[in-house]
Amino acid sequence: MQFVLKFFSGNKSKNNFANKLHNVIGFTPKNIALFQVAFNHRSINNKLAENNERLEYLGDAILGSIVAEYLYKKYPYKGEGFLTEMRSKMVNRQRLNEIGIKMGLKQIVNYNKFDNSLRTSQIFGNTLEALIGAVYLEKKYEKTYKWIYKHIITPHFEFDALELVEMNIKNRLYGWASKHNKKLDFAITDETRVGGRRLFTVAAIIDGETVAEAKAYTKKDASQVAAKLAIQKLEIQPEEIEKLGL
Repeated sequence: MQFVLKFFSGNKSKNNFANKLHNVIGFTPKNIALFQVAFNHRSINNKLAENNERLEYLGDAILGSIVAEYLYKKYPYKGEGFLTEMRSKMVNRQRLNEIGIKMGLKQIVNYNKFDNSLRTSQIFGNTLEALIGAVYLEKKYEKTYKWIYKHIITPHFEFDALELVEMNIKNRLYGWASKHNKKLDFAITDETRVGGRRLFTVAAIIDGETVAEAKAYTKKDASQVAAKLAIQKLEIQPEEIEKLGL
């Protein structure tokens, strides 16, 4: 009897996941188990075959390739530097995290909700990359290209505005500090291990005073987020940056 109840309970859970997944990605995959792995963060399952790190690695490469091809075709008269910067604007961790949340991945991903360090990480952007990896294994390159175009590029990118986006937020803060004769530094204030990965805490320090801190799994991501938080806290307006020519 217990086996029967467990069987039906497992099927119900699987069907519930499949329904939620269909609402997010627009189709029901044949290999549901693969997509379940794509939504398992290592904070709840550290086994390599049962969390999404390998799929994240694959999805990162596939997304970068597809975005590169898309931009190559969209901008036939632009050079390598422009195309590289545009790709960076589209696939950087913070932007992918925002897209992942907007797509509804937050409602499906399995992660340790009691781990405070994950609140400031780019977990949903990483999950989006893992999802892309699963879509690629299910549908191969051409259909994955069409899926990314339909579900990511078209609804989440406005290219006229994207061309004007300043990529390096740290440079914006450095420009503001220089204009106002202030000394700006970024310092690592803490480094811990979470699930086998290094988690960095970086502080944005102005004239010796910590203005903002942020955590991330890379120093670069942590400093960029710290810079963004500092800009918000200091209430630096976009027009101030524009006057600096940044």
